[in-house]
Amino acid sequence: MSNILSHAMMELDRIGMTENSEDEMNVLMRKHILHMMNEFAGEGHSGFSASYAISILTRLMDFKPLSSLTGDEVEWNEVGEGQWQNKRRSSVFKNADGTCYDIDGRVFWEWYKDEEGNVSKTYYTGGESSVPVTFPYTVPDKPIYEYRHSDAEPLQPKQNEEGFL
Repeated sequence: MSNILSHAMMELDRIGMTENSEDEMNVLMRKHILHMMNEFAGEGHSGFSASYAISILTRLMDFKPLSSLTGDEVEWNEVGEGQWQNKRRSSVFKNADGTCYDIDGRVFWEWYKDEEGNVSKTYYTGGESSVPVTFPYTVPDKPIYEYRHSDAEPLQPKQNEEGFL
């Protein structure tokens, strides 16, 4: 058994995704993941080629393009009157006036305190999560994370980026 397959089995066991789990979805997912890991291990990659393949596979499995979006007409599907969606990255849209934006561009965060007083960060998106797009557009690996205190219920105490005031 390869090191990568042994590692995968150990990590899946650690999160409860065992071959004799009571959760049928976990059993099926474990089998599927180990099948993919076994196929990958069988390709005989070295450290460099494995990293190279993983980076490409990760982008493709995440529906991210491998090269910059061009904005060419062939990249768009009309999804409504005066509204187009990019075929290569579904989070990118174009308006009738030609302006383009990525709805996955920004994620807001704030501090959250639960009923027991445990503090953590909470993340959310909304209408202001879009960022303007100009071409060529390279889809970022992750969105911009921006601190913003919301007025959502339950209302959180006054705070700033460092914590509660």
